[in-house]
Amino acid sequence: MTDETLDARTPPVAVWQLLENLKGEDLTAWRMAEVENRGSIEERNLDGLPLPFGWFVVSYADDIAVGEVKPLHYFDQKLAMWRGQDGQVRIIDAYCKHLGANLAYGGRVQGNDLECPFHAWTYNEEGAVTGVPYAEKIPPSAARPCERQWTVVERNKFIWVWYHPKGEAPKWDVDAFAETEDPTWTEYDRHEWIVHGPVQNMAENGVDAAHFKYIHGTQNLPDYDFDFDGHRRTAVVEARMGTPKGEVDGTISYGTVGAGQSWTRFTGISETLMIAGITPISRDKTHVRFAFTQPKVEAEGPSAGVSKAMRREICKQLDQDKVVWDRQKYMPRPSICDGDGPILAFRSFFAQFYAEWQEDGGDEKVRKLNMSSGT
Repeated sequence: MTDETLDARTPPVAVWQLLENLKGEDLTAWRMAEVENRGSIEERNLDGLPLPFGWFVVSYADDIAVGEVKPLHYFDQKLAMWRGQDGQVRIIDAYCKHLGANLAYGGRVQGNDLECPFHAWTYNEEGAVTGVPYAEKIPPSAARPCERQWTVVERNKFIWVWYHPKGEAPKWDVDAFAETEDPTWTEYDRHEWIVHGPVQNMAENGVDAAHFKYIHGTQNLPDYDFDFDGHRRTAVVEARMGTPKGEVDGTISYGTVGAGQSWTRFTGISETLMIAGITPISRDKTHVRFAFTQPKVEAEGPSAGVSKAMRREICKQLDQDKVVWDRQKYMPRPSICDGDGPILAFRSFFAQFYAEWQEDGGDEKVRKLNMSSGT
């Protein structure tokens, strides 16, 4: 029986009322479902936010086998992904240069190339046509590589693709985490969501100190130690976590690499590494993947229940945030108070991932608005 005099968990807060009856398959379905009564992109000020550039997760590595083809929809684009006979994953624009068939539906892997289902034209990873079975010559326009190249990297058991709206080459690498390949750590425990909002709103949440108490029910506001360094943002949060047996000292270390890669380490209750892939589908839709790994001695031993509860609690917090994010309006000139955390510093940091804002012009005005508070 729980000793109520020791119980340091907080009572439910507002958004929990919308989630308390969602369990099991119903909760899983809710995480991926369409959302009713959300405003348009224009009404929510999302038309002023471009898609950020960087490395983004498009699949788990083991979700596509050699010889398999899969459709993707990210960055407001239809893409075709396949794994060639050499084991390498390739991604190109989905539509055939010939008569516009979607290569991902009915297309076949031929060696390391992708064959169109309509007339069997074959493509390489540059989007160049390598063969037309019924013609002596390949049209010059078809033989040229596509303007946009999709650079692919497999790391941390994910497939990452580099997106840049102007087609620029990668500016940094995907960080690697040894735990993801360590046999003494568990295979991934996987969870996913569709958030009906932009990457920036989600990322900004990490520096919003006040919301932890009112959305997630923490006992107090966390004590942050932030660092912004080039395309990286890191933080260490020392927090006292409420449990049925009182408060426990805990440390949360996390970082973001560009706009699409995020990682978090939890210590105190149960050692946990979470790798997150946060990928824009469109301006108002983001695909979120959480992949957890833990030391097997903790996750599969006597403390397995605690380890599972830790993962469940982290996912619950994303559920709570999603209630707000799905209908949140972006405020270019927010009214900020002294307890909010470094939101404006974060916006200045995140602006570097908008290629359109690196140029002079109308969007420069919007960029400046994102760095100043309203009155």
